[in-house]
Amino acid sequence: MTLVAEAANEVGTRQDPHVQARSARQQPLLLHSMALFREVLAVVFEHRPIRTVVEVGVETGQVSACYAELGAEAVHCVEPAPTEQLRRTLAEHDALHLVEGRSPDVLPEIPIADLYVLDGDHNYAAVRAELDWILVNAPDAVVVLHDVLWPCSRRDLYYLPRSPGDQHHESSDDGPTIWHDDLTPSGFVGAGQFTFATTAGGERNGVLTATEDAIAEHGGRLEIVPAVFGLGVLLREGSEADQLIGEALSPYTGSALLSAMENNRLALYTRVLAMQAEAVAHADEADRQVRELQDRNAEVAELRSRCDELIRRHAEELDALRNRNEELGRQLDRERVPKPVREVVRIARRAKRSLSRRA
Repeated sequence: MTLVAEAANEVGTRQDPHVQARSARQQPLLLHSMALFREVLAVVFEHRPIRTVVEVGVETGQVSACYAELGAEAVHCVEPAPTEQLRRTLAEHDALHLVEGRSPDVLPEIPIADLYVLDGDHNYAAVRAELDWILVNAPDAVVVLHDVLWPCSRRDLYYLPRSPGDQHHESSDDGPTIWHDDLTPSGFVGAGQFTFATTAGGERNGVLTATEDAIAEHGGRLEIVPAVFGLGVLLREGSEADQLIGEALSPYTGSALLSAMENNRLALYTRVLAMQAEAVAHADEADRQVRELQDRNAEVAELRSRCDELIRRHAEELDALRNRNEELGRQLDRERVPKPVREVVRIARRAKRSLSRRA
């Protein structure tokens, strides 16, 4: 296939201009899979004989199969809590072998590998324990580490439920964001799956810090591909093959373009997270106002009902008073002295007063 044909497959043609858009919308909003580093891993396989791979932290099995496709004869997939789907996926491939357990516990039980891929727990204690074992027991192996850049480079991440001995820092359900240094509820939160160390930096904190400390003790050098949370390749000093790997990786590890795009990706994604949190907050506030309005409407309806009841009762009382007044009027009419008699009484009273004055 020519370069023109390959480009057409990626960006589209005049007849089908939407190829790139279709490809883009098939990707998750946040790229995170190790599968994206296939071409980087291929460089390692091209320069070193990789027959056995130990993969710590298994995604769906897609990446595990990638190592076999690149030439590995056996891939040992370390996962402490595999799903049934993952079990079935790995069982379908003869080269893939599930190892159930935590990496610090099971690494000694697995055959020494040519390549170790560490993408399990993203905290200092776990990564340092993995590297210490590998660099002592498999000193000739290539080690690849994911998440050596933000947010886990200098800040521990603890998966839930926490593993004994992993946590060395106070942690929070809040998450980091590019837009300021502190954790925030609107940041990159774990939503019940993981927590982050409350503070970043300092000693024994983060994947990159663990890697640097392991190198300081055991030797080696780290090359970092600044994309998709950072891929670190730990190479041996003085190895000609590893020197060639470092040179072959230099277009990736030395790319200012990749670094700028990763920073921009993280800034955009964490801004989306903040906007989502703001939208949720606005929706919650709108719901609260709706509930408050409903409560007020219910109070108004209750007051209106009570007012109507009072009006009805007052109307009934007023009707009763009118009826009583009419009844009293009729009674008065019945008991009233006839007019001729009243006239005689009036004359008699006048006469009596007149006689009284004469006396």
